[in-house]
Amino acid sequence: MPTTAGELRRVILDAVGANGGHLASNLGAVELTLAVHSVYDPFRDRIVFDVGHQSYSHKLLSGRADKFSTLRKYGGLSGFPSPAESDADAFIAGHASNSISLALGMATARTLSGGDYDVCCIVGDGALTGGLAYEGLVNAGQSGEPLVVILNNNGMSISRNVGAIARVLGFAFSGLPYFRAKQRIKAGLSRLPGGDTLYRAIHRVKEAAKGALLGGNLFEQLGFRVMGPIDGHNEKELIGFLSLAKSLGVPTLVHVVTQKGRGYKPAVENPGLYHGVSPFDIEAGIAETRAEGVASFSDAFGEALCELAEEDTRVCAITAAMADGTGLTEFSLRYPERFFDVGIAEGHAVTFAGGLAKQGLRPFAALYSTFLQRALDNVIEDTAILNLPVVLCVDRAGVVPNDGVTHQGVFDVGFLTQIPNMKVVAPANYKELKAVLRGSLSQSSPLAVRYPKGAEVDVPRSVTVENATVTIVSYGAYSAEPYAAIKMLKEKGIEVDFIRLLTLKPLDTDEISQSLEKTGFLVVAEDVVASGSIGQQLISKLAESGKVPGRVLLINTGDSFITHGTVAELRRELGLDAAAITARVAATNLRL
Repeated sequence: MPTTAGELRRVILDAVGANGGHLASNLGAVELTLAVHSVYDPFRDRIVFDVGHQSYSHKLLSGRADKFSTLRKYGGLSGFPSPAESDADAFIAGHASNSISLALGMATARTLSGGDYDVCCIVGDGALTGGLAYEGLVNAGQSGEPLVVILNNNGMSISRNVGAIARVLGFAFSGLPYFRAKQRIKAGLSRLPGGDTLYRAIHRVKEAAKGALLGGNLFEQLGFRVMGPIDGHNEKELIGFLSLAKSLGVPTLVHVVTQKGRGYKPAVENPGLYHGVSPFDIEAGIAETRAEGVASFSDAFGEALCELAEEDTRVCAITAAMADGTGLTEFSLRYPERFFDVGIAEGHAVTFAGGLAKQGLRPFAALYSTFLQRALDNVIEDTAILNLPVVLCVDRAGVVPNDGVTHQGVFDVGFLTQIPNMKVVAPANYKELKAVLRGSLSQSSPLAVRYPKGAEVDVPRSVTVENATVTIVSYGAYSAEPYAAIKMLKEKGIEVDFIRLLTLKPLDTDEISQSLEKTGFLVVAEDVVASGSIGQQLISKLAESGKVPGRVLLINTGDSFITHGTVAELRRELGLDAAAITARVAATNLRL
């Protein structure tokens, strides 16, 4: 096993160095995965990963080693578990804290259908900072269903919160001999008259003594047998405990302690930096190979918020375990008393922001678009109804690279623009972003500011020509694609009026209507799903005013989920790049 562990780490390191991906958490879970595969059959049993940041070894051990070099590439292996990819993947995993609920559902299905398989889930990377994990724990403990929850505690993903799990557990280590002796005593007593009653009495006395000496244990109080903490890099010990846990036939939690980044010194020394990485030189490390001076919308947001916080003591920043990813690291250092990392709990983040705003502060909640989906109810109930000045900073909006179907930010426009009192804007450059953030301080209603993963674009707000026959409308940084199509269309003899929206709600149609009086042909290009898109909303609003154009072409991601690949590859596949826009506009113009 130590040899195999070393080989797995080398393959993972090579693939992530070449393609990018989640590194430190996967390196830390190698021995644990080997032990799980020794005790469970992934093709018969159900092994449920929480998020999937620790599933690379699982992929390698379940028949995908020959394809591992395609990790996160277009048409290659997903960076997360995917049942479409292998029967060994029990469930798709891209959002945290759901594995216990899923495992309980699978275990219950086994009981109801008389199935013959075992169920375990691996929870880690801060998933226990999310409320759904506790909903699953409560129900699973009460159910009595045989399943094993493996808590992979690396103390790092959300360092302060996950590191505190060991204190929450509140029990001393007990080795395998103790647990096996317990099982032998129980089995022996069960063969005696009244033995079961005697065992329960002994167990109650023991638990009362343990509670008095060590304090209560949350997981035991919820109905779990608890084992650990266990060295997550000792394969023999792991196999022993997991085998015993599986044999108990009751909800069991196995607490495993691992070292994030194990086997690669730079990742051990800086696990946060090496959690999710872009391609890098393994020998040099990220710090030496990362391009300098390349700003992103996240960087610009963080810089702007620091400036506002300097001027206005009401400004607060909130993130859900993504301080670095949302550009808030510098803010957290400069204004620690006004920075709040709530863990993987987006719903709480939004409601917490509502509480701050109700009492006169100015909260900015920076959340990835894909994770904001989990907080929709909170946005409506706890910010919009009371018209509170909460600013939702929607990072990674639109089509995103490499992470794939679970991380695409293509739904936020559809649900945010449906909410009364909510204003939605989509800046295309850093100057607009900073102006919008500054302007929000004087507003008295909720605001959503959406921007992509990546850099700003140089696209004007509007371009009008006298003999235009097409009106193209777009917004945000994605508007660079339809803007580039203007030149291509001109070469085909088609002149275009171009309008880039900054504000998506409320939607102003005056400039668009004026252009359409001339062209009669409306094209709306955007990288969001069709339903609820600005194109659909624009057509509806024009219809209400009796100004529906004679020809309409709506270009969007359609009604399907989006795979992983580079942004350029995905836009090409979805018909969203400049060439595809040009071809579709030209074809429609010719046909009609």
